[in-house]
Amino acid sequence: MSRGRARFQPPPPGTRTTTLAAVLVLVLLAVVALPLRCDAASAGGEEEEEQQPLDYREALEKSPALLRGAAQGVDLVGGYYDAGDHVKFGLPMAFTVTMLSWGAIDFAADIAAAGEWRHALEAIKWGTDYFVKAHTHPFVYWAEVGDGDTDHYCWQRPEDMTTSRQAYRVDRDNPGSDLAGETAAALAAASIVFRRSDPHYSHLLLHHAQQLFEFGDTYRGSYDSSIEEVRSYYASVSGYHDELLWAALWLHRATGKEEYLRYAVDNADSFGGVGWAITEFSWDVKYAGLQVLAAKVNLLNSSLTLRHA
Repeated sequence: MSRGRARFQPPPPGTRTTTLAAVLVLVLLAVVALPLRCDAASAGGEEEEEQQPLDYREALEKSPALLRGAAQGVDLVGGYYDAGDHVKFGLPMAFTVTMLSWGAIDFAADIAAAGEWRHALEAIKWGTDYFVKAHTHPFVYWAEVGDGDTDHYCWQRPEDMTTSRQAYRVDRDNPGSDLAGETAAALAAASIVFRRSDPHYSHLLLHHAQQLFEFGDTYRGSYDSSIEEVRSYYASVSGYHDELLWAALWLHRATGKEEYLRYAVDNADSFGGVGWAITEFSWDVKYAGLQVLAAKVNLLNSSLTLRHA
């Protein structure tokens, strides 16, 4: 046996190597996504509604949870709560849906084998339905519903809440490239998930993803500079460049269009996407994830290289 570094030997054909990753996706689905569904009891359809106790349904119908965004003239019912409170923060919510979609794309067989494929689709769609509703104009996206400072002093069921449901948005005058980019990534990834089972819905998601990417790239700025209320909770410390690269690569994967890949390649160095000292992958910092996507693209297209200038 030769000395030195052992060479990697691929597993035999058919061997499952995605078990751990698939389990992590299932944990995210069961532990994070489903318990935080916003207004879930109101959207289960007639059959599910009939199973709710009458007094519960009456309380829910009067709840501010079903009046989200009403003061601004927009329907923002749906989506996911952030935690034990009832605030809906757009940036971490979009990242959650991006990761759920990525898991569904790369580990579909494992999720299906666990009997959770339908649940995965439902969890993703619960988020993307909300993103579509929150994108009320090509250059307008509703970033937050509720106020963290107020909500954290009032722990209660959503049907009992009395706290403000004020909604906050980003637009041309108040940009949010990081939020627009992450939401574009989530919608693009989800469009791949639904491509076979619901082509019309997949096309709708991709349409909004492309518009949001254009919005974020054309009117650049961090969303926490536009919305003061979010700074204490989900400030965009890494800036917005990572989300624009992240969105471009997901749009390339969803559409196959060269323009999105070229955008990522041309901006990779100036946007900080080629650094090696990446210690975090989170709702704020996307560089590690986009490097994984870029590596996969590079394996399939050797003529394109992401490198230091």
